[in-house]
Amino acid sequence: MADAYGREQQNNELLNSLSGKVSALKNVTIDIYDNARDQETLDHSSQVFSSLSTGLTGSASRLTRMARQGDTVAVLKIAGIVVGAGILLWLILGWIF
Repeated sequence: MADAYGREQQNNELLNSLSGKVSALKNVTIDIYDNARDQETLDHSSQVFSSLSTGLTGSASRLTRMARQGDTVAVLKIAGIVVGAGILLWLILGWIF
């Protein structure tokens, strides 16, 4: 009977410890969000992604227009740049990871 009581006390201590850790994690998460909101980081990030999307759309339309005009040398140059950038990125990421 004493052994069961000891286990129950140990479980209660672990539960209280876990509760404290969860509470601390919740407070850290709230602090991070408040800090980001105060610095308007979230708004700035959405503006950056919107600008990036607009730039990519414009580049894709220019590339499509160039391909339709039959400028094969320019299309091959762009394709070479894209393949080269992909290989470079693959090498860099392979070196890091």
